[in-house]
Amino acid sequence: MAERIHSYRTRAVILRRRNYSDADRILTVFTPGFGKRMLIAKGSRKTTSRKAGHLELFNHVSLLVAQARSWDIITESVTVESFLKLRGDLNSISRAAYVCELVDAFTAEDDEYEAVWELLLLGLRNLDGGPGGVAEADLFLRWFELQLLRLMGFQPELFVCLGCGEGLQPVENFLHLNAGGVFCPQCGRTMQGAEPVNVSTLKILRHIARNQWDALNGLQLTHASAMAVESVLQRYLVTILEHRLKSTDFIHRLRQSPAGSKKIGDAGAHVAFRGSSHSPPDPEDSFKEVD
Repeated sequence: MAERIHSYRTRAVILRRRNYSDADRILTVFTPGFGKRMLIAKGSRKTTSRKAGHLELFNHVSLLVAQARSWDIITESVTVESFLKLRGDLNSISRAAYVCELVDAFTAEDDEYEAVWELLLLGLRNLDGGPGGVAEADLFLRWFELQLLRLMGFQPELFVCLGCGEGLQPVENFLHLNAGGVFCPQCGRTMQGAEPVNVSTLKILRHIARNQWDALNGLQLTHASAMAVESVLQRYLVTILEHRLKSTDFIHRLRQSPAGSKKIGDAGAHVAFRGSSHSPPDPEDSFKEVD
């Protein structure tokens, strides 16, 4: 008697895909109930495949999946959200790739991360229709990074000294990436591996960490402040993951290229990989606003 095949339905976001065999694809997807999974889409590379158009990178889809001995098999796929606006802009594509790669890097297969699922959808929806410019999109990435770090148990300590446990004061403190946070001047000044972090950078990090995106949307940072905050978080992510994400280099290349400001379809533009106005917190203020 043939073994009964069990099927299940799930929503998913396509994080990554690769060709397999002559006409198949292996997809890494993220789901609300099963976490990250690897699935096979048989025949999806054929021009006659009905599934192909639904299984594009970043798509939010509804899947019918048959359980199998190795990879579960996608038997039906329907697009829920395709994020078409996002796909028309190189900057948005690069940031969507980064969001998906970050979630992929931090999650394990078959572990449920419903809160991460909600964060991932929020990320793609904002990149599709939220941020109005590169600076705002980059600020959203910093917020996304801190939220994901919190959900995965890696949020850096930005509010109290890792050494003595006292609340950090608005002075030059010391950041220690391997220790996972900040030390006060007394504890961090002679600590090997600690580096000075100025009041402005720490205050912005704290402000981003403690607020929801709606409260930050439109926050304007100077270029120097934005780069300082990005440097701290990017180096912290590399410390945790022990490698640099490929999409990070793509974002940096776009910043240096005239093509970075072009829309898909503009002459010379191509993809190079498989509000209100607010002011930043005043560095001279006390930390009360962001404690």
